[in-house]
Amino acid sequence: MIKVGIIGLGAIGQRLIKGFQGHAETEIAAVCDTMEERANEMAAELGGIPAFTNHKEMLETAKLDLVYVAVPPKFHHAVASDVIQKGIHILCEKPLANSVEEAESLLKQAQDAGIVHAMNFPLNYSAGSRSFAKLITENYVGKLRRVQLKMHFPEWPRPWQQNAWVASKDQGGYVLEVGVHFIQQVQKIFGRVTVKNVQLQFPEDPQASEIGILAMLELADGTPVWIDGMSQIAGKEEIAFTAYGSEGTLSLLNWGQLQGGKLGEEILPLQADDFLTDSLIDHLVKAVKGDEAIIIDFAAGYDAQVVLERLRKG
Repeated sequence: MIKVGIIGLGAIGQRLIKGFQGHAETEIAAVCDTMEERANEMAAELGGIPAFTNHKEMLETAKLDLVYVAVPPKFHHAVASDVIQKGIHILCEKPLANSVEEAESLLKQAQDAGIVHAMNFPLNYSAGSRSFAKLITENYVGKLRRVQLKMHFPEWPRPWQQNAWVASKDQGGYVLEVGVHFIQQVQKIFGRVTVKNVQLQFPEDPQASEIGILAMLELADGTPVWIDGMSQIAGKEEIAFTAYGSEGTLSLLNWGQLQGGKLGEEILPLQADDFLTDSLIDHLVKAVKGDEAIIIDFAAGYDAQVVLERLRKG
């Protein structure tokens, strides 16, 4: 049984708790959150396991094989460094850190430690996004002409994630929270991307995150990648990741819905291949055991961070 510790029990940290709980080969052995009440409540829900408010104390006293770091980005470097120094396998929330320098430091530390170092980029395990990638490799769109990411939010932070850090310029905003998932997908599916031009819009509050972004990036062969982001606007939330090609168009909408069409055809919904659905936790278990696994590691996290920070700085 792989013993898992979780650091950070906010909305993000909650998502994988049920997965670890329900897996036959993982057991949540300790939890940590700076809010004592939250830590104690979760520990009780998980059967009275140890609860901590200091992650260093947890790392010293709990016997752990894997630690999931789900604290806000500003604290990733400090917390993840402490986990790595203990030689414990690590799963880190995205983005890897809060700067390129911090991300590079974590990558080097993890590589030197010889541990499993994984990122939580769930698009790599879902049927919709994996079907999108498969159709691209099968030449559904033909010769690629453009990749486009649209991120429109009536309200940011969204109603279910109202907290100070998600709203802040320092470690929040939808370019960081949402955009980094698709930066990683672009680089995985289409190859390395370079930022050419960025226009950012911010509200009057100097501490608040962006309300608009228009950015042009390029793949290695010069193919343009456009990012169009807006928040505090009328309408519904819309996230659209689209590839335009010489023979057709293919989109992944709102994380999981596929649609596409060939030249001369309508754009219509496409059925994702449910057989492509996979499990991050399954692959983490395999990796910890030393078996072959699909892991998005800190190197991929670093590559995404380089692009992310260029976009955030304009």
